[in-house]
Amino acid sequence: MAKLTATQVIESLKEMTILELNDLVKAIEEEFGVTAAAPASAVAAVAAPVEEEVKDVSVILKEVGPSKVGVIKVVREITGLGLVEAKGLVDKAPIAIKENLKPEAADEIKAKLVEAGATVEIK
Repeated sequence: MAKLTATQVIESLKEMTILELNDLVKAIEEEFGVTAAAPASAVAAVAAPVEEEVKDVSVILKEVGPSKVGVIKVVREITGLGLVEAKGLVDKAPIAIKENLKPEAADEIKAKLVEAGATVEIK
């Protein structure tokens, strides 16, 4: 019997239907005592980084800083609150200004608040 090259095997596989390929995989598993399933640890390792990337964060106003009026203006802009509500929020520092944000949006908000003189943390 002539030995097949890798290219010939691949060409042969391209011509098979999904059902034929499924039967081939089962036959290989039985013949060689192996399994085509990925180990659970490999699946977990691949899934873990994806979960970390989608993590939502909160912007926490730690301290108002020297320019309370400027910080209140930025908080009004960010939250859409009225003047009295924004002032009340700023007076309660440390407090979460925005929650459940994507990290990119949180960084933008932090930059605005820091520019206004506040001390901000992202959690």
